[in-house]
Amino acid sequence: MPIPGRTARKPTLETVAARAGVSRSLVSLVLRNSPKVSAASREAVMQAVAELGYRPNAAARLLAERQSHTIGVLLNDLRQPWFADMLDGLTPGLHAGGKHILLGDGRIDRMLDETLTWSFLDLGVDGLVLAGSIPMSQAIADAASQIPTVAVGGRGLDVDLPRADILANDNHLGGTLAVRHLIELGHTQIAHIHGLPSAAGRLRMQGYEDTMHDSGLGANIRIEAGDMSEEGGYRAAVRLLSAPGRPTAIFAANDLTCVGALSAAAALGVRVPEEVSLVGFDNSVFARLRALWLTSVDATAFEMGQRAARMLLARIERPETPGQTVLLPPRLEVRGSSGPVPA
Repeated sequence: MPIPGRTARKPTLETVAARAGVSRSLVSLVLRNSPKVSAASREAVMQAVAELGYRPNAAARLLAERQSHTIGVLLNDLRQPWFADMLDGLTPGLHAGGKHILLGDGRIDRMLDETLTWSFLDLGVDGLVLAGSIPMSQAIADAASQIPTVAVGGRGLDVDLPRADILANDNHLGGTLAVRHLIELGHTQIAHIHGLPSAAGRLRMQGYEDTMHDSGLGANIRIEAGDMSEEGGYRAAVRLLSAPGRPTAIFAANDLTCVGALSAAAALGVRVPEEVSLVGFDNSVFARLRALWLTSVDATAFEMGQRAARMLLARIERPETPGQTVLLPPRLEVRGSSGPVPA
């Protein structure tokens, strides 16, 4: 029994070995699930572990195995709902592979002079996930050159990471699907609220512009600046809906921007979809809320998370293989925010 007033000492490999009546090295073999240990010795060690409440030292295990069993995940901005859906797919896949995740917000990381990126290196993570349109920096490039890496989400095809895998949504096709849907509903006055100057934002805007030109509507192109936030979408939509010759449809760069446009329409007394149709991008939880019920391009975030987990686990096993780029096709989910052009 522990002496009153004194903290009991934490059990060690040596105390487990003494309790089980075996050597320290045999205890280590049992804890590593070695097949070289007899059933009787294994039972004695595990009984001693249970009686003493022994827990292996994670840092010591890291040094012994040269693996941390952790994955660093650097997100572009935790405030964006796309990342929650992607993590829902990513986390179970990594956990099934024996990995846990450490999250970092890329926006905060840049404010902290990329401290989080360097921390992933210092902690010895087994792999790195770059999620969203994170601006490429020397710190990220250095990390990706040393750690098995998968870039998932909004990345363009111009990322120079020769031994990293890139898993992206076909954002240009997504923009095309959104605008084509509105044109099929009879709309010709279609505006676009673009997002941040990222690869994903540029490709979505390019899809909008190309589809308008291909449909003979190039003269009707109207683009307002946004910042991928609800507030940015609200302000951009107020400018569009307050101007002469307002559009009958708006394609927003993401769902948060589309929610802002919906709020602007309500504030100005413009009915959705009777007077203006709205289409977002990401098919996030906001688009699926029945109170909002937004038509949105599904960027397959959950599926991308699942596939990113498989790709990263494979790259950890074979880190020297050349990187590959995979584009997943989006699909359009039609809901209540889009309708026929007003008479």
